[in-house]
Amino acid sequence: MKLKGVPFLFRVSLLCLLAGPAARGAGPALPRSTPEAQGVSSAGIRAFVETADAKVHTLHSFMLVRHGQVVAEGWWAPEAAEKRHVLHSLSKSFTSTAVGLAIESGKLSLDDEVLKFFPDDAPANPSKNLKAMRVRDLLTMNAGQDAEAKIRDSGDQPWTRTFLAQPVPHKPGTHFMYNTPATYMLSAIVQKVTGQPVLEYLRPRLFEPLGIENPEWGASPQGVNFGGYGLYVRTEDIAKFGQLYLQKGQWEGRQLVPTAWVALATSRQVGNGSNPQSDWEQGYGFQFWRCRHGAFRGDGMSGQFCVVLPEQDAVVAITADTSDMQAELNVVWDQLLPAFHAAALPPDAAGEARLKTALAGLKAHPAVKAVKP
Repeated sequence: MKLKGVPFLFRVSLLCLLAGPAARGAGPALPRSTPEAQGVSSAGIRAFVETADAKVHTLHSFMLVRHGQVVAEGWWAPEAAEKRHVLHSLSKSFTSTAVGLAIESGKLSLDDEVLKFFPDDAPANPSKNLKAMRVRDLLTMNAGQDAEAKIRDSGDQPWTRTFLAQPVPHKPGTHFMYNTPATYMLSAIVQKVTGQPVLEYLRPRLFEPLGIENPEWGASPQGVNFGGYGLYVRTEDIAKFGQLYLQKGQWEGRQLVPTAWVALATSRQVGNGSNPQSDWEQGYGFQFWRCRHGAFRGDGMSGQFCVVLPEQDAVVAITADTSDMQAELNVVWDQLLPAFHAAALPPDAAGEARLKTALAGLKAHPAVKAVKP
């Protein structure tokens, strides 16, 4: 997946069509190609860029990968390729990956009870439902709580203790509620069983093999990475993560993430609604959302997306600061999907030039206050 060995024409097209390699920051880059060479219409990508620029306030960046090749990328000034961007809840998908790796190494299982890991933080008389809460329930947002524990208001008390003190009125596994503190608990469990914060645990197993350099991730006063938010990486790093999952955990001949985990994590584990027009009601996996059009994604507040489209063999990475994340995804479905073709297209120098112009002139719009979907 390195630039070395990529045909010369592709590297030239990168220089002509998009930003130069130095602008993308450190770490081995994904190979680059012209859109048409990978069966994507430059005109279709430009329609996406122009529509998104007009309708989504405001995008920060996007990158489109097809057949493992970056065919388009853009940044809305003052954002830039080398800048790390906060992922918000897209961080959850990385935490899920750490859980999968720890399970593969025999450190824990999906059906381990949560209380098992934190006996010193358990309430004096834990409820039946709390006793029944499993790792699986944390992963699927089915912990049984009906309100998020205010772990950031814990004071001197460990955040894990605050979480375990939260009432669990529902039987775990039966009640979907999006629960960021539950992901913090997953981070704490990985640290408990491996002796390393998630950031350090993933560094040699995920970040370094993918060429993701210097990721940043905040931590609680107890030194546990936030898990459910707070990871900072570059746009291309998001694209690499999506490509890894598209490739069922394989990267440059190595199985970085177990194929079975990729299948479980990205499949519909629980239902969470029935609106066919909502990408937030297509089912939930292990810290991944199901989407319309056969896709799955990790996402974060204000429009951070890692969208994987297996049927198109494509990945779309987007960062943003928007209040309407559904509208952001709608532009992907409405504009990008029609741009994909089954085979390579004839070269389109004029279309590439117009796309280059559109990408070069991007500037961020004043943002509307973001809300969590």
